[in-house]
Amino acid sequence: MILEIKHVSKTYNMAGGTTFKALKDINASFDKGELVSIVGESGSGKSTLMNLIGGLDSSFDGEITYNGENIGEFSEKELVNFHKKSIGFIFQNFNLIPHLSLIDNVAMAMTLSNVDKTVRVERAKKLLTDVGLQDHMTKKPDQISGGQKQRVAIARALMNDPDVIIADEPTGALDSETTDAVLEIIKDIAKRGKLVLMVTHSDRVAAYSSRVVRIDNGAIISDDEQEQLELHANEDEFKGEKPKNLSLWSAIRLAALNMKAKFSRNLLVAIGSSIGIMSVVLMLSLGKGVTSYIKSTMSSYVNPNVTEVHMKAKPTAASSSGSNTPTTASNAQAAQAKEQQTQMAAITGQTGSFAEKDIKKLTNVKHVDSLQKGYTAISLGTNTVSYKGKKASLMQLGTMNSSITKSNITQGSKPGKDGVLLDKTTADTLGKNIVGKKVEIAIVYNEKTIKKTVKVAGIYEASGSSSSSSLVYLNYADLQQLVKDNNEKIEPNVVYLHTNDKANTAGIKAKVKSLGYTGSIQEKMSEMFTQMLDILTDVLTAVAAISLLVSAIMILVVLNISVVERTKEIGVMKALGARRKDIRRIFVSEAFLIGLASGLIGVGVTYVLAFGLNAFSIATFDVTIVKVAASYAFSGILISVLISMFASFLPANRASKLDPVESLRKE
Repeated sequence: MILEIKHVSKTYNMAGGTTFKALKDINASFDKGELVSIVGESGSGKSTLMNLIGGLDSSFDGEITYNGENIGEFSEKELVNFHKKSIGFIFQNFNLIPHLSLIDNVAMAMTLSNVDKTVRVERAKKLLTDVGLQDHMTKKPDQISGGQKQRVAIARALMNDPDVIIADEPTGALDSETTDAVLEIIKDIAKRGKLVLMVTHSDRVAAYSSRVVRIDNGAIISDDEQEQLELHANEDEFKGEKPKNLSLWSAIRLAALNMKAKFSRNLLVAIGSSIGIMSVVLMLSLGKGVTSYIKSTMSSYVNPNVTEVHMKAKPTAASSSGSNTPTTASNAQAAQAKEQQTQMAAITGQTGSFAEKDIKKLTNVKHVDSLQKGYTAISLGTNTVSYKGKKASLMQLGTMNSSITKSNITQGSKPGKDGVLLDKTTADTLGKNIVGKKVEIAIVYNEKTIKKTVKVAGIYEASGSSSSSSLVYLNYADLQQLVKDNNEKIEPNVVYLHTNDKANTAGIKAKVKSLGYTGSIQEKMSEMFTQMLDILTDVLTAVAAISLLVSAIMILVVLNISVVERTKEIGVMKALGARRKDIRRIFVSEAFLIGLASGLIGVGVTYVLAFGLNAFSIATFDVTIVKVAASYAFSGILISVLISMFASFLPANRASKLDPVESLRKE
């Protein structure tokens, strides 16, 4: 005997501490080549008995032996292999997976056993052809009739050529004509030497059987032999491989097919989740771009041996107007406003001039080896340089000083008398080979335009940068003489303190500050940009953190919904031999794909935004403000995947623990 039931009882614990005995001392044995109908009314215990025989419920008293081995003592691995290889299920409601094609539905048992795709597809096609569905293989279950669905379920049950087939009300959802056709197919399966156990309450169905076992109130009340089947050779005998476990790739494929079925919902979740990733990557990239710009700008103007000194800046007239400062402002607000006014005045060059006493005081600062007078101003385009009909606006006017080294002069040399340095951008605007040519500079000083023809001695390029602001450098003595020739007088508004040892620079700067002077314009600009960057980084970090939390919650909710929607599917997969680990792997794979999609979308959107922002900033300021590093993009995708997978653990674990019997009852 292939299957024996010995003194099997099944008791359920009910609410209130009571118990219900569904099966009472069942004894029976079955062999290959039998078509047995288990007949009984609803609640008689027939379905409970089939669940025990099928290994869907292992909690019972007594023994159920298959080929001499007690199913009740099977380990989880042995039970999985039993479902994969030895038993097949045909369900009343078909229980086909709606988003899979008929081929994939039939092949599911072999997919869970990690059988080669070519083998399982060929096997599925053969079985579908045997049940008359050769013209419908690529269709989905909702594209065929009820009778055809049951034929697919039969083909699926035969996929691994099991010895035992359990059919639970296989004709309960079919009309009479289709019922006869399905019963003939089931009868033919038994004739091939399979043991077929049919659960039914219909005597008409039982009439097709070779044996009828009647059960009532949890006990067998009769066991009658009917016309014996005429067995024939099993032409469908299939010697498959030893059952293996679902591969990671197969799990990902199943997850992808399910996501495709719910494409719109999953796409919206991925897009929603991508916002947090986009925020993180964009924040890092913006910070990198702005920081890089600030550092390159600072390195362009700063010589570690030189300290640039300015007088305390004078606030603009409008800014210093008492009417602009509310009398109720706090001391902190007033100090902040004053500092902003000072910084703005410094940036626009509205600083005081150095008197001789200031020069003497600074010359006497310890470790200062030399002092150099200078003049600098931001002209905001009012100063120009012209050459053969071409004109370029100058954003900055400055005088030569020791912070400008030979490495800053890419062409030509330092200017002599009536010579100037032009930055590369300005030189390119005027034309090629401008070095050595005479150009006309126009400088607005005290609302008077002063013009002079000078010689371009060289091209200036800031250290660490391929370009710089439109500027001109000339000698302080030349500027002083030019202003004097136009009946004006100029005083130095900047001095440069040089030390032979750069280790002394920090001390010199501290001393200068204590004497009431300020540092370079570039240092103030750097402080302003750095402060703005810190604020921007904090804001984007907060937004990103909130978005990532929302993303995790979204994925958690979606996967929980998916578990509810696919409860019956999970039950079918467990009946076909899916391990808990396999179920978890499928759901975690879905989370992985959602996380990967959201990460790719987030990074892709970041690149698009970066391109747009950089196009604007380059066109406007000739500066790249967003630098998306490959490490940022990779980190963004990785973070997205990890968050998604982390959010999936609870629903995936919940899905893996679903009871197959309860799952299959789910409507």
